[in-house]
Amino acid sequence: MRLLRVGDKGEERPAVLSDDGRLLDLSGLLAGGDLDAVFFSSDGLARVRAALAENALPELDGTGLRVGAPVARPGKVVCIGLNYRDHAEESGAQPPAEPVVFMKAGNTVVGPFDQVLIPRNSTKTDWEVELAVVIGRTARYLESPEAALDVIAGYTVSNDVSEREFQLERGGQWDKGKSCETFNPLGPWLVTADEVGDPQQLGLRLWVNGEPRQDGNTKNMIFDVAEIVRYLSWFMVLDPGDVINTGTPAGVALGGYPYLREGDVMELEIDHLGRQRQTVGQA
Repeated sequence: MRLLRVGDKGEERPAVLSDDGRLLDLSGLLAGGDLDAVFFSSDGLARVRAALAENALPELDGTGLRVGAPVARPGKVVCIGLNYRDHAEESGAQPPAEPVVFMKAGNTVVGPFDQVLIPRNSTKTDWEVELAVVIGRTARYLESPEAALDVIAGYTVSNDVSEREFQLERGGQWDKGKSCETFNPLGPWLVTADEVGDPQQLGLRLWVNGEPRQDGNTKNMIFDVAEIVRYLSWFMVLDPGDVINTGTPAGVALGGYPYLREGDVMELEIDHLGRQRQTVGQA
């Protein structure tokens, strides 16, 4: 299934795309609920599947509707740094022996076509196309890769926007270069895990102003999706609706390209998960 949320900011309604491309309204089925922790921790996915099978969902006219992030109010956004060898090399870092973990504020999450704002006093705002994992069940102390994959609700496209001076040159932890407003466009869809199949066989691509910048594949992760989820569950409880950004391949501005400026356009996509487009503005 391809789940999404459409409507103005703060007024999004949950929806699902049918196999024949129709936009179907979930707001009645969910009784005013959303694609959030309650949805994922309950039987939300099963109810949507049943309603699709019964052809019981009303069609929604998507003309002119904004697409929001496919997860409402994620409790936390957990990120893995330096998880592709080529990105570690371009960053001047050694491939890590264990996953590099940092956090982004939940309110960085915006829609896949929303504007990205360069922070005030920023000169090094950067892009990162990433596979995002959405957690579907509470996870703690997972023992195996199979158990880790079993708690995943689905996958989506993430742009882990970063300010490199704030992140790397201002002391302290990475978070302050990662948590500026609009710094995590997410979507357009949450594609359920059963439909995605092997998460380690997905191509990732990003363009800036039409020029290719990133072209990688999740098969080249240092730590694969199952290991990331298993590992994190030993350091924190993963809750339904949490988002995990799993790292980016080479081709970021930190590796030698010009940093983002107002008016630039980022376009990014992952196989089977859809495409994003953001215009860059100034905070």
